[in-house]
Amino acid sequence: MRENGYTVKLEDDQERAALRERYNVPLQIQSCHTAIVDGYIIEGHVPIEEIEKLLTERPEIVGLAVLGMPVGSPGMEDENQPLQPFDVLAFDQEGNTEVFASYPK
Repeated sequence: MRENGYTVKLEDDQERAALRERYNVPLQIQSCHTAIVDGYIIEGHVPIEEIEKLLTERPEIVGLAVLGMPVGSPGMEDENQPLQPFDVLAFDQEGNTEVFASYPK
């Protein structure tokens, strides 16, 4: 995020479960990292392109998530490993999910 001009404030939040509950992040899409970006929840290794699309389009969703840590997702690049396909999921207040984007594009 910093590399793309965003100000980042890191917190080791021991209350992440409460945060996820407050924002209705479905258990099945909770991931290793949780971020709040301009009111949206970002779970896991979501590509910056999708976060920027989210902030531009401002859909009525709670946030975006990437399940697991697929090779080739942000922070998981490894030139010695083949890219793993993955989906960026959008989720709403009721816990419904839909594919927001698929990788590789």
